[in-house]
Amino acid sequence: MMATLRQWAAQLKHHTLTIYFVARDRRTPLPLRLLALLVAAYALSPVDLIPDFIPVIGYLDDLVLVPLGLALVVRLAPPHVLASAREQARAIAQRPVSRVAGAVIATLWLTTLLLATYWAWRAWND
Repeated sequence: MMATLRQWAAQLKHHTLTIYFVARDRRTPLPLRLLALLVAAYALSPVDLIPDFIPVIGYLDDLVLVPLGLALVVRLAPPHVLASAREQARAIAQRPVSRVAGAVIATLWLTTLLLATYWAWRAWND
């Protein structure tokens, strides 16, 4: 089951990247570019219409809205633009992942959070 979930997540990431590249392509009609950008932003955004902490319904928008939006954009996209976007997404997905860069970024965020917490604590206690 975990392998299936990982495969589904990888496909969702690939489709989201494809839609992002459809949105960036100048050959895509403007209304479709806006829709593709909206769908990609919603798929990648941590903000949801229904918060995830609400049982069952919280994940329903992610399981329904995102795939429907992706399918709509794929259906409406010109075939030559979609083929180009899929190739770009495939090239991006094959790039190596830098765990060192991820660790550096996470450390910077953690340091910023700790400094902000310290600053707030000092301001509160003075």
